[in-house]
Amino acid sequence: MKNVLLIGAGTMGRKHAEAYTAMKEVFLLGIVDSDAAAADKAAERFGTRAFGSYEEAMMELDAVDVVDICLPTYLHREYVLKAADDGKHIICEKPLAGSLKDAREMIDYCKDKKTKLFVGHVVRFFPEYVQARQVMEQNGLGDVAVVKASRTSGFPRAWNNWYADSSKSGGLLLDLSIHDFDYLRWCFGEVERVFAKAYAPESPEGGGYALTTLTFRSGVIAHVEGSWSHQKFTTSFEIAGTEGIIDFNSASDNPILSFRKAPDKPSEGAAVPESPLLEAPYYRELAHFLSCMETGEEPIVTAEDAYQALAISLAAIESSRSGMPVALA
Repeated sequence: MKNVLLIGAGTMGRKHAEAYTAMKEVFLLGIVDSDAAAADKAAERFGTRAFGSYEEAMMELDAVDVVDICLPTYLHREYVLKAADDGKHIICEKPLAGSLKDAREMIDYCKDKKTKLFVGHVVRFFPEYVQARQVMEQNGLGDVAVVKASRTSGFPRAWNNWYADSSKSGGLLLDLSIHDFDYLRWCFGEVERVFAKAYAPESPEGGGYALTTLTFRSGVIAHVEGSWSHQKFTTSFEIAGTEGIIDFNSASDNPILSFRKAPDKPSEGAAVPESPLLEAPYYRELAHFLSCMETGEEPIVTAEDAYQALAISLAAIESSRSGMPVALA
């Protein structure tokens, strides 16, 4: 049995709480939020206790095994260090931090305190993305050359409108496109060069658009679109190799289709099932992290992976500001 203290009663906190309450071997001890009304509402919904601060919760609870941090990005470092000081294992939502300096400090601090740090890059647990990677691992596409990925949504509304402050959220390249940066690095290895163009309106109403080109050491080139100016949330990718293409669009009736070459035909279409799961991706992600705490197994996404995804995002931000490509060491 794992006892979890959840910090943050916003959208992501509620997603995590929903997953925990569906797990048989997990008990959600409490939900912390400085917004008392939000904490009370979430606690009532998920059958747990509400707390106004981390310190209050830790004073009253003596059986916390895991601290799950679902707070705005700029608060991640503070609470990761607090939880590590208390000797608790930590799950922190992506992005790990807003700077590489903070991210490295958090990773090293947890190592020194002998606590495990897991970072929630959940796209690695979405079945469509997992299936596409498996097809490539089985050489189903031959040599991959070009990738297009897109992630679009409306502007996220949250506590104190913190997404609109790029000094706190990092903007869409850090908060949104980082999903695809992490996934593509998982598939194709290290990124050599980043070039990005971005538009971010200076308005509390938010919005914005960015297009990033990643050049991988392997030779693969990926174009990543991110937008906070669309009405609906959609994701898509197209992966082209010498032996075929995988095309996925979450808005399509047939969202994922693999086209393979055949010797006797110009092209042959083979459907790749979406494989909807009884377990949501957030459930799978969190259950995986909790299992790794028990077994010591290397997680599918490590804290170092989160660090590298952050490095790509920050390079894209730098490139979008300078108008020049940025090389990654």
